Amino acid sequence: MSFHHTTLGNGLEVVAETNSDVHSVAFGFYVKAGARDESPAVSGVSHFLEHMAFKGTERFSAEDVNRIFDELGADNNAATGEESTVYYAATLPEYLPQTFEIQSSILFPTLRQEDFDVEKKVILEEIGMYADQPSSVAYDNAMQSHFQGHPLGQSILGTAESVGALSSDQMRQYHREHYLAGNIVLAVTGHTDWKTVLELAQQHCAHWPQGETVRKTQPSKPKPSTKYILKDQCQQEQIIQLAPAPSGSDPLRFAAELMAVVVGDDCNSRLYWDLLDPGLVESAEMGYYEYEETGAYLTFLNGPPEETKSNLARIAKIYADVNKRGVTADELEQAKNKVCSRLVLRGERPMGRLGGLGNNWLFRREYRSIADDVAIVQNITAADIRTLLDRFPLAQTTTIGVGPLTR
Repeated sequence: MSFHHTTLGNGLEVVAETNSDVHSVAFGFYVKAGARDESPAVSGVSHFLEHMAFKGTERFSAEDVNRIFDELGADNNAATGEESTVYYAATLPEYLPQTFEIQSSILFPTLRQEDFDVEKKVILEEIGMYADQPSSVAYDNAMQSHFQGHPLGQSILGTAESVGALSSDQMRQYHREHYLAGNIVLAVTGHTDWKTVLELAQQHCAHWPQGETVRKTQPSKPKPSTKYILKDQCQQEQIIQLAPAPSGSDPLRFAAELMAVVVGDDCNSRLYWDLLDPGLVESAEMGYYEYEETGAYLTFLNGPPEETKSNLARIAKIYADVNKRGVTADELEQAKNKVCSRLVLRGERPMGRLGGLGNNWLFRREYRSIADDVAIVQNITAADIRTLLDRFPLAQTTTIGVGPLTR
């Protein structure tokens, strides 16, 4: 396994982890453009633009894109988040040139007005669909409340109003400002060689417009808040809670990941044994999420409405105990084993390695091998967890409920 890196003349960063012992190759274009980069007037444009990428380019029609990917047997898709948009694919090594040609092309779609009008209806239907899902409503409202006044509070999908009013000219302007070579990382993993990667990048990406959009980042300062949204057709109450946690550049993020496994993993965690195993809830989990300059602990609870208050009190008790006493040596060791196993198992597939390689370089200009990740996890101590909890104690700062309850 070998790591390679270069920067093309236009500023595109190219990183690769080549491995001749696997039988596939995966690659992704990581664009530093997400919901947090949008103004209220174009809220949802990053996600809308991701959809438009598959509507055709100057060389390939939408039918061509779908047909050729299918003929090659390539696994391709895209995803938009708060901080990035990713276009990725996995294929057999012999089909990498054809797959790369199309996937690189769709980052610069034609953005035809007729395609824009059709896809806008699709996006509005998607917004309506998610508005019917209690967990999605809870997440969007939790992010908006917790990050009020901060760019991370902006919805990935946008609103029916913002998307409905969005024009194709606004989308084209956003694309010109953010789809610059200096805002993009090309990450490649798996069975290929560096010479091939460089040739493909030069052939298909070297002409991309140069430049970089500087993202304004700042820590968030959430204020405690609680809100219940009535959906009386629901049989259960969905709760999402957020609290401050380390940012994506804070060394304590590794301890936060381990601590979240101890406290809120979907199996054999404290929340699992105290709430899920006794049958008190349908689900109860806690995870750690990192962003630029800030981070969040996210607690998710789904259960009987009449038991919501008592279950939230049980969670508060667990958090208070962890804040006071930390985690046990056995809990920490078990969490290390689980995280290391997941790292290795995921890393055995090129697609599994791609996310870590691309995101680490996009946000931190950092490469870590699987062995590096495992070593970091294994070296975390109870003292690190204590330092984490002293700076970022577990809390229930923001609470959003969706279901039959009104308070």
